[in-house]
Amino acid sequence: MNVVTKTITMGDGRTITIETGKLAKQADGAVMVTMGKTMLLATVCSAKDAVPGTDFMPLTVEYKEKFASNGRFPGGFTRREGRASDYEILIARLIDRALRPLFPSDYHAETFVNVTLYSADGVDMPDCIAGLAASAALAVSDIPFEGPISEVRVARVDGELVINPTFEQLDRADIDLMVAATLDNIMMVEGEMKEVSEAEMLEAIKVAHEAIKPQCQAQLELMEAVGKTEKRTYCHEENDEELRLDVREKTYDKVYAVASSCNANKHARAEAFEAVKAEYKETFSEEELEEKEALIDKYYHDVEKEAMRRSILDEGKRLDGRKTTEIRPIWCEAGYLPGPHGSAVFTRGETQSLSTVTLGTKQDEKIIDESLIQTTERFLLHYNFPPFSTGEARAQRGVGRREIGHGNLACRALKSMIPADYPYVVRVVSDILESNGSSSMATVCAGCLALMDAGVQIKKPVSGIAMGLISENKGTNYAVLSDILGDEDHLGDMDFKVTGTEDGITATQMDIKVDGLSYEILENALNQAREGRLHILGKIKEELAAPRPELKPHAPRIEVIEVPKEFIGALIGPGGKIIQAMQAETGTVISIEEVGEIGRVEIAASNRDSINAAIARVKSIVALPEVNETYTAIVKALMPYGAFVEFMPGKEGLLHISEIDWKHFETIEETGLKENDEVVVKLLDIDEKTGKFKLSAKVLKEKPADYVEPAPRERRPRPNNNRRPRPNNKD
Repeated sequence: MNVVTKTITMGDGRTITIETGKLAKQADGAVMVTMGKTMLLATVCSAKDAVPGTDFMPLTVEYKEKFASNGRFPGGFTRREGRASDYEILIARLIDRALRPLFPSDYHAETFVNVTLYSADGVDMPDCIAGLAASAALAVSDIPFEGPISEVRVARVDGELVINPTFEQLDRADIDLMVAATLDNIMMVEGEMKEVSEAEMLEAIKVAHEAIKPQCQAQLELMEAVGKTEKRTYCHEENDEELRLDVREKTYDKVYAVASSCNANKHARAEAFEAVKAEYKETFSEEELEEKEALIDKYYHDVEKEAMRRSILDEGKRLDGRKTTEIRPIWCEAGYLPGPHGSAVFTRGETQSLSTVTLGTKQDEKIIDESLIQTTERFLLHYNFPPFSTGEARAQRGVGRREIGHGNLACRALKSMIPADYPYVVRVVSDILESNGSSSMATVCAGCLALMDAGVQIKKPVSGIAMGLISENKGTNYAVLSDILGDEDHLGDMDFKVTGTEDGITATQMDIKVDGLSYEILENALNQAREGRLHILGKIKEELAAPRPELKPHAPRIEVIEVPKEFIGALIGPGGKIIQAMQAETGTVISIEEVGEIGRVEIAASNRDSINAAIARVKSIVALPEVNETYTAIVKALMPYGAFVEFMPGKEGLLHISEIDWKHFETIEETGLKENDEVVVKLLDIDEKTGKFKLSAKVLKEKPADYVEPAPRERRPRPNNNRRPRPNNKD
């Protein structure tokens, strides 16, 4: 067994170890990456040949956390890991987006990367080293890859930037960024912030890159140590250079004319491009097309890309005629739907989001049960992208990874604007009705408007913008594009999304598709994004400047009261009997949570009367009985010697037959009392030893003038049963 190990020393004394040659040796590449007690196994396998007709990189990345890694059982009936959670999908996407641009453009073999968490202690965050593990597995394989890369998390904790923080540190952070990079260039950035400036974000990226460089260098050394500097040879494309030149010569001018025609209609523009291609194909016979059509499509796509990019770089003309800094026309409408608790439509050019807001109670919280994280979420945002939004005639299936990723970005953008003590669980749903670029940013804008329409008192309005980049000669000549179209995203070099308020950035996502992107370009893109973001924010405020002062009439009302912790049991009752009865009788939803030394009681209903009734019931249960106070009691049980009555919720006492009335009764039947009758009583005393309550009804009635106190009963002497003395067993 030839085990090779490399150790990376971090600035805070921690180390990261990469080990290969011990596990999963039949995979093309496999490494175990260890940081503290956190251990990730990464494997990679790639087919020897490409599937015929494949003209893209079929890369699949999976990230999985084993519950056993932290000594836990999975939930569910089967008690085994199931399909990937949203969290695992998001981590897999982070890895995928960093790796994908660095595979050779002509490599089309199916490639599978699997990263699995096998050990953890809940202190270090495993996703910080997942990208490093995936890249290291590629490094020790013979799979062609233009890396290595690595990923780190950078967080600002108490004003200091920290690399790969712990869970506890991240809870206190106001910057949380995942950054992926090669030795020379930033490849991917994603994260959330609490209204930080562009300069602060750029500083965090630079610190992350400096931490990544030694991790990439360690992988190069590992690659050399295992003898994998030479990668496999492959031939996944058959090209015809003569045909490539012919396609360019006969179509470029026509394609350039379409690209620079400034046609703002996406479908009309696509039809014009297609017409040029169809015209060229007509010069071939059916037999020739059968042989060459796939190559013609490929080369024509390259012509489209070149023409669009040259139009922007040489003439400053974008596909729809806008300037590089210009935002598409915006219209929006708050309160578009009467049924939801809040709603809004946001349209920017040919991209449109219809978003709704639903307000709920604690019972509507999303339960998170991961291997390392067990918590609840009170702010949810779901993003849907139906096929009709792009004019596609196909069925809509389940939620895809892209939808989860876009929804997570929009969620990060908005959630920090919800007040920390907001009593409602909030769900935002964004349905994309039209799409031509940056639908996730439309979701942020529509979601913000819908929240304000619902009367959610967000701290500040939020907007978002997607930036693009066209560059050449390693960034020496470039154009930063504001509010990119779908085609500009597809044919460009960068997709950079930024969200924020007037005062700073709240979330970002950046994917870079080329090498050589300088910090100067990043800085210019950030500053240009800020201008665009503020412009969009102005349009949002024109429609609705601030949250509505009141909730919609049909939205639930929530009141929160605090009670001493020791009363939680009394409020719930045996088997939930008391709380269930209160909910049924008052028409409310009641949730009780223990927070420190208090019980937090949340009462929700659609009307004020129900809430008031529930509050009264709660207060009566938590109230302490007071001597000499008068109560309306309910007869619960009749005995020969009196009646047991409930004078406060959960508080029962004996009303003795002698205390029912001034009149003397021989039997309880003579009193006329029945079960469930109401009787007004006074609490005379509470026994200090037993806690029993002494109640009286007669003291609240006028004493008859002829009343004669009954003679006290004589105490009978105890009978002497001639008991023998107890034996003394000490002998």
